[in-house]
Amino acid sequence: MNLPATDISLTRGHDTVPDEVRHVVSALEIEIVLGQLLPRERLVEEELAARFDAKRHVIRQALIELERIGMIDRKRNRGAAVRDFRPDDVNDLYSVREVLETSAVARIPMPLDQQRLDELIDLQRQHDAAISQGDPIGIFHANNAFHRRLFALCDNEYLAAVIEDFAQKAHVIRSYSVLKPEYALKAREEHWSMIDALKSGDRKRLAALCGQHLNISRAPYIDAWRARFPKDASQKRAVPAPRAHRGAQ
Repeated sequence: MNLPATDISLTRGHDTVPDEVRHVVSALEIEIVLGQLLPRERLVEEELAARFDAKRHVIRQALIELERIGMIDRKRNRGAAVRDFRPDDVNDLYSVREVLETSAVARIPMPLDQQRLDELIDLQRQHDAAISQGDPIGIFHANNAFHRRLFALCDNEYLAAVIEDFAQKAHVIRSYSVLKPEYALKAREEHWSMIDALKSGDRKRLAALCGQHLNISRAPYIDAWRARFPKDASQKRAVPAPRAHRGAQ
């Protein structure tokens, strides 16, 4: 599959990033999201510099940005690698996402203004079109746009921003489902069900649908991770040491 690797920004906060860094970040984001770079796969600065015909400091800054948004890990003397979420990590992350999204749903004014509903419907039609065209990048962008607009309906910009930040951390997890047509079709069906719940003012149903919707990416990732790392799957997750208390800030 030939994928455009330039001028594609999947992350918020790119406005202050230099163009040459943004180019590398966007290209690597796409490859991670589409499963071309898998968890634990190393990202070697020298190789990336040659591939992108970029200076080492540009590559290093791009890796710092990817670490900031939660897509890779960087460790001293070991370099960078695509972030590896263990099943427990996935469940913890998605539990937080469910709490945040449920909180947003509770704040959406109902009945919803028709203009705002029409805007969400228009975004879902773009998602439908990307699915019909078999465009994985378009599907990914349209899906993000739908959810961004959906949770913006809560009229709390801080809550909506946190929801988007946590969704961004899940890009690696979503890589196992984004290319599979059956998951895109299921997402489309659930999006339209969410729209129907908004139309009818059924807040309880909308909250349940949002929680159910998270499983589209969670379950495939966990199944694939356990198949890929069977030895690790039987090991318990290490519990990090508690941080020293620094007092109220």
